[in-house]
Amino acid sequence: MIRPVDFKFNPQTAENNKFQSQAAAGIDSVQQRALAEFDGFAATLRREGVDVTVVDDTFEPETPDSIFPNNWVSFHEDGRAYMYPMFSENRRRERRPDILDQLATKFRLESVEDLSNFENTARYLEGTGSMVLDRDNKIAYACRSVRTDTEVLQDFCTRAGYRPVIFSAQDASGYPVYHTNVMMCVGDGFVLSCFDAIPDAGEREQLIGVIRSTGKEIIAIGLDQMNRFAGNMLQIQGRQEKLIVMSQQAFQSLLPAQTGILEKYGKIIYAPLHTIETNGGGSARCMLAEIHLPEN
Repeated sequence: MIRPVDFKFNPQTAENNKFQSQAAAGIDSVQQRALAEFDGFAATLRREGVDVTVVDDTFEPETPDSIFPNNWVSFHEDGRAYMYPMFSENRRRERRPDILDQLATKFRLESVEDLSNFENTARYLEGTGSMVLDRDNKIAYACRSVRTDTEVLQDFCTRAGYRPVIFSAQDASGYPVYHTNVMMCVGDGFVLSCFDAIPDAGEREQLIGVIRSTGKEIIAIGLDQMNRFAGNMLQIQGRQEKLIVMSQQAFQSLLPAQTGILEKYGKIIYAPLHTIETNGGGSARCMLAEIHLPEN
């Protein structure tokens, strides 16, 4: 997790992130409230026994969205890390080799696969925002968008040994969903997704068929729940049990039947992230770059 020092509304990302809206409060107030939300969220995870590595952001270069590290880096069981091409110029500055060096003191980092050269031809793949990975079955689910280029996706899948499952998704107004992880979450025994966001019936049925073939239980959420970040959750390991992590807003949008299914696969943990969600257009899952590297 990256602790923010200059979090604020980023006009470069707002161009195609319709989950993002500028708060009326001043910039200083936004940073202060976002920092309080971040610290509270990290403390909640630690109380549940999660090993949280927190890295402080820096004032220079200016990186207002650094709180969402899962877009520029992902870590894998084979000891590899991947760095990704980012749509917004000021988000490209988030890629920090010093963070990888720090992690390498605790985890076995065999190599770094750098895909950022695709930025030279205006093609992007924003990590586990663009892709929702089923690590058990080596499937990379992805909805097409300006931030998710299918050629870059195929390059990642070839390198990492994944199979791409690609579809188009849109919100209630017909605007493309900017990141797959706001509409979909894959756990060890379940897949939660907003199927209503997929307008093409064939693609929708194909996606459902792939999920069923993995044997994972399907949880469907609606468009309103997606807009409240109910798709932006992540299953992680706590001290004694698995946890399903989300924001307070996401939790409050869920129906009892949905939480009942989720609780079969982990304890639900949530935290208030309103300032981060409103100004940043991302939520709990976006704030977590899960580390699957082997320990040294």
